[in-house]
Amino acid sequence: MTIEVRRGADRFLTEDGGRTTRHSFSFGPFYDPANLGFAAMVAHNDELLPPGTGYDDHPHSNLEIVTWVLEGALRHTDSSGATGVLSAGDVQHLSTGSGIVHSEVTEPGIRTRFIQTWLRPERPGGEPTYRRVHGHRTDTLVEVAAVAGARLYLADPTVDTVVLPDAPRLHVFVAAGRGLIDDQQVGAGDTVRITDQGGRTIHLTEPGPIGVWAFSG
Repeated sequence: MTIEVRRGADRFLTEDGGRTTRHSFSFGPFYDPANLGFAAMVAHNDELLPPGTGYDDHPHSNLEIVTWVLEGALRHTDSSGATGVLSAGDVQHLSTGSGIVHSEVTEPGIRTRFIQTWLRPERPGGEPTYRRVHGHRTDTLVEVAAVAGARLYLADPTVDTVVLPDAPRLHVFVAAGRGLIDDQQVGAGDTVRITDQGGRTIHLTEPGPIGVWAFSG
């Protein structure tokens, strides 16, 4: 039974072509054998893209990729024919299946920040699928994706109290703001990894957007 706070300032950092990416887990050239993932999660990247930048066509397979846009606009296209522009608050789920090529680029003149999570699929292979959920605003956590035995919840960025789901494992990301969980201070960019301590409450002294992954095992 643990509550582990990981500070945003301690994340691995990639800077390339004007893009800034902060990695919560080992990624690319950054390797930490003690930090390879959490439950089904193998990547959790905080991306900041200047206008006119992004990731051109590149392949993926056997990954569940969930993208949450915090600021700006992000255009997705892929080899299955799916396309769309995500605005702040929108979430997309790309199940890459046996293989797909996709791109993610900013719209002209628009700086964009998004959080992208990669998860191991419950079963490899299969046909790629794409789903998008438009932004919401309520006074509770709202489920916006169900992926690989996990569920992603988002909270209204204006609320000052967030009650976490009662799940065996939770991964909480504070995108902005500041608050307390079990008397531990958490701030912008921090993550909290919780094992067998679900149902806790985050009290926010400075409200901001929060994303919560709840894992069934």
